[in-house]
Amino acid sequence: MSKKVFLIGHPIGHSISPIFQQAAFDYHGMDVTYEAIDVKPNEMEEFVDHLRGEDILGANVTVPYKELIIPMLDSGTEEVAAIGAVNTIVNTRGKLTGNNTDSEGFLRSILNTIHLDPSGKAVLLLGAGGAARAVAVALARKGASSIFIANRDLDRAHRLVDTLRPIGNISGAIGLDSSRLGAISKSSDIIVNCTSLGMSGGPGPDLSPIYKEFIPEGSTVIDLVYNPSVTPILRDAQDAGAQTLGGLTMLVYQGSISFKMWTGIEPPTDTMLKVARKALEKS
Repeated sequence: MSKKVFLIGHPIGHSISPIFQQAAFDYHGMDVTYEAIDVKPNEMEEFVDHLRGEDILGANVTVPYKELIIPMLDSGTEEVAAIGAVNTIVNTRGKLTGNNTDSEGFLRSILNTIHLDPSGKAVLLLGAGGAARAVAVALARKGASSIFIANRDLDRAHRLVDTLRPIGNISGAIGLDSSRLGAISKSSDIIVNCTSLGMSGGPGPDLSPIYKEFIPEGSTVIDLVYNPSVTPILRDAQDAGAQTLGGLTMLVYQGSISFKMWTGIEPPTDTMLKVARKALEKS
C-alpha cells in the first residue's frame, strides 16, 4: 500500500520541506508521497482525524497550528511538554502522537555544521515565539551560561522566561528597544534570530532585529530564517567579523529526525541538505 505524509499549515506558503522529504523517501525507494496541504482552521479537526488512516505515516505541522493541534492528538512526548508545541505527528495504528524535533534539529545543525558547542556560552535570543522556546530549551540543556530573551512584546518575553527557568540558566527578558540591548548583545557569544524579520516575502524582508554595531566580533550569529540564505542580520554579522549560520540546516535536521520517527530508518541527511540547497537557490 502506498503511504502518505503531509505538511499542514495555513497559509502553507512555498515551503521546501516537501522537496527534501520526498528526496529522502525516494532515496530509500519507499512508496511514500509527502504533500503540503493548506488546512483552514475550521477544517483542522476533520483533517487530524484523516491522519489516523492506515495509509498515513504522519505529518509535519507548521504555523499557526503547532500549539492548537495538541489537544486534538492522543498523546504527546516530553519534548512537546517542554516546548509547548508540536511539529511532527506519528500515526501508530490510528493513534496520533505529537512530537517536537526543533530543539534537537537546532542542536544538530550547530554541532554538525559549524561545530559550535554552546556549553558555557552567553546567549541572546531575539524573539519569544515557539521557535525561540525550542532554541532556548536546546541551549539551556546543553549548558549555556546565560540566556537573555529580547522581544518587542516584553510581557511575552517575561512569560517565556518564567516557563523556562526550571530548565537552565535563563537570565531574563528585555525589550528589543531597550537601552540595555546593546550591552547584552555585545557581551554575547551566541546571538540567534528567532523572529521573521529578514525573511523573503515576510513583513520586514530588509530588516534586522538589532543594529550591526551590537554584534561583537568573534561571536556566532544564527538566523532561523532560511530564505534568503544570507539575511540582513547575517550580512551585518559577516561585516562585524562574526561566524554565521542560516536556518536551512536546522530545517533539514529537524525534518530528518521526523523522517526517522515515521519510518524507523536512518535519514539520508546529506542528500536532504543537498536537495534543499538546490531548491533554495531556485526559489
